[in-house]
Amino acid sequence: MHEARSCRVCEAVLPLGPRPVVRASATARVLIIGQAPGTRVHATGIPWNDPSGERLRDWLAVSPDIFYDVGRIAIMPMGFCYPGRGRGGDMPPRPECAPLWHPPLLAAMPAVELVLLVGQYAQKRYLQGGQASLTENVRPFQDPAVASAAHWFPLPHPSPRNTRWLQQRPWFEAQVVPLLRQRLRSVLGQ
Repeated sequence: MHEARSCRVCEAVLPLGPRPVVRASATARVLIIGQAPGTRVHATGIPWNDPSGERLRDWLAVSPDIFYDVGRIAIMPMGFCYPGRGRGGDMPPRPECAPLWHPPLLAAMPAVELVLLVGQYAQKRYLQGGQASLTENVRPFQDPAVASAAHWFPLPHPSPRNTRWLQQRPWFEAQVVPLLRQRLRSVLGQ
């Protein structure tokens, strides 16, 4: 874990310099794999410390105390450092991070029972047939049988930029979010 937080592999291409943001522990039962830190998260070093994090915690129905309890919930983005700004928002996660750091970190978290794949970058890496659309990945989780048995649980990115996607798919918040909350409570023993 210390090695991942000290990583400097992409230092030459990161506009704000390296500041890997990752939280992992051997006792975590839930793992959140997101995209990459934004500028606010880069500045604070606290993952999901922005409007996207507020929406994600709302979807999960967990307090910040539980969300940031690394003994329960680990947070490992696809890219550990802020990648910079692009034409339509932040750049994609740096491609070096996931292949370099995910395997050893996953191996160091044997208690993980539920992995939340937040956004298409995580879903493309971890879901079989990862080229499916976000909607195709998330839609099956309207079914209680699918949601209750899931190890990998795909979610849209909770960014305010995705408000339109959410508005066009009211089934997500009406059907998937309650099943997500139920699954999370079951895994965390609440």
